Amino acid sequence: MLSRRSFVVQAAAAVVLGPAATAFAQEAKPAAKPLAVPANPPAAFLDAIDAKFREPVRSVMRAPTISAKHAEESFFAQPAIYDWFLDHPDRASLAWRRLNVPCAEIVDRGSGEFVYKDDAGSEVAWRAVAKFADGVVWYATGKVKPATVLPVVSIKAVAILKCPRKATGDTGEAATFDPATTIYIQTDSKATAAMLRIVGPAAPRMAEQGAEQLLLFFSGPSRYIFDHPEDAAKLLAPARR
Repeated sequence: MLSRRSFVVQAAAAVVLGPAATAFAQEAKPAAKPLAVPANPPAAFLDAIDAKFREPVRSVMRAPTISAKHAEESFFAQPAIYDWFLDHPDRASLAWRRLNVPCAEIVDRGSGEFVYKDDAGSEVAWRAVAKFADGVVWYATGKVKPATVLPVVSIKAVAILKCPRKATGDTGEAATFDPATTIYIQTDSKATAAMLRIVGPAAPRMAEQGAEQLLLFFSGPSRYIFDHPEDAAKLLAPARR
């Protein structure tokens, strides 16, 4: 399970979406080899970003405190289900909890904005600022409590999730997915900078773990529903009021 009080990279690994536990840890395949992170965002990519968020996204990507990229092993799922979870992270969080896996609650504020809070003082809000045929870009701002001994720190973050898929079968209702994500986290906190120096070589691996869990947050319930369609209605039902 992703710790909410570990180093800032993992706390903000939810960058976008709250700490998801690994429901499929026992059956998971070995992690794919992390990929290199590009130094600067391509102009064509930035042009696709909502104009209101283009400069903030550019700023975070060009000068992140830390970043990481991770590719997930191929898996089967229904495109409609996977894409629906991308648009409704609050419902992905609910699906995890219905699978009896601890997962932070995510709140839909409306107008495309979502928020995650915890009792330690963390609060991160994010929204999709670009959507592509095979992916989405999120921009997040807020504050996190990286560890018990550290103060709450402000962060800005960008997460890019690419989810190319290839249809399988004759109906087109199933596909093979090969997602990859890149996360960029920026903070001006002196405490965080000091912690980065202390952690040293471990910091990139912690970032990779955060990226890995971000992918699992969406793929986990999508895979489960593909393998257990009889539970789809229960996992996708709205929360009871």
